[in-house]
Amino acid sequence: MPCPHCSSATTSSLSRITQLGYRMFRCRNCRRTFNERTGTPFNYLEYPSDIVLLVVLWRVRYKLSLRDLAEMFLERGFEFTHETVREWETRFAQLLSDKLRAKRKGHAGCSWHTDETYIKVGGVWKYLYRAIDRDGNLVDSMLSEHRDMEAAKRFFKGALEIAEQVPKRVTTDGHDSYPRAIRETLGNEVLHRCNPYLNNRLEQDHRGIKQRYYPMRGFGSFDAASRFCRAFDEQRQYFRLRPGMGQPLPPLSEQRREHCARWQALMSELMAA
Repeated sequence: MPCPHCSSATTSSLSRITQLGYRMFRCRNCRRTFNERTGTPFNYLEYPSDIVLLVVLWRVRYKLSLRDLAEMFLERGFEFTHETVREWETRFAQLLSDKLRAKRKGHAGCSWHTDETYIKVGGVWKYLYRAIDRDGNLVDSMLSEHRDMEAAKRFFKGALEIAEQVPKRVTTDGHDSYPRAIRETLGNEVLHRCNPYLNNRLEQDHRGIKQRYYPMRGFGSFDAASRFCRAFDEQRQYFRLRPGMGQPLPPLSEQRREHCARWQALMSELMAA
C-alpha cells in the first residue's frame, strides 16, 4: 500500500503486526513505518475498526443510551466507557452521513414535501428542516437555529445539491419564508403548493427522529444535534426497504437478507474510508 506520509508507492510489508492484528509496512523513500490504519479516520484507535463502527451504527439507529452500548459490548469482551461511545459518535457519525449522502446523489423524485419539526438543544427549541419525495424517500435534512428566510434558502440549496435536479413541485405548510426561498433557489417554474393536509405524509415521517430523540432528553450542543439528526436520517433512508408509498413490503425472509446485505456493504465501505 502507498505511504500515507509521502505518498510513495515503494513500500514493503514487515513481518510484525500491531497489537490489534493490523499489518505493518515500511516506506523505502521516507523510511517511516506505518500500519493499515495510518492516515485513515481510524488511526490511533485502541479497538478494532469494525467494533467501533458497529457501536456508532447501533448508537444512531437504535434507542440505546451511551451506557447501554458500553454494557452490551462488555459482554463481548470489549471494555470502554460511555464517554468513549460519545467520542466515537462525534468522530464517525459525520463519516457515516457523508458516505450515505454520496450514495443518494441524484436519486430524489421530482415532487418534494418540505416541513420543519422541533428539536430541543440545550433546553431551547431548534428547527429540523426535512424533505421527502412522493415515494417517501429522503431528500435532505438540516438543523437550523432559526426558522426564517435564510434557513429555508440554505435548506433548499443543500437539497438541490443532493437531488441534482430541480423538482416540479414543492408542498409546504404555507410558512411565509417558503415562497421566496423556493423562487430564489429552485426557480419560478417550480409549482409551490401550500396545503398542510398534503403534507401529512411528512408529518408522519417526522416520527422517526422524534421517537429516537425523545429517550435522549435533548442534546447538549447544536453541533452534536445536527450531526446526530443527519446521521439518523441518512441511515434510516439507507435501510428503508419499502420502494414507494403504498407499495407492499417484500416477505420477511427477503427483508432480513436485504438488511444484512446492506449492513455488510455499509460496514465494508466505512472501513475502506
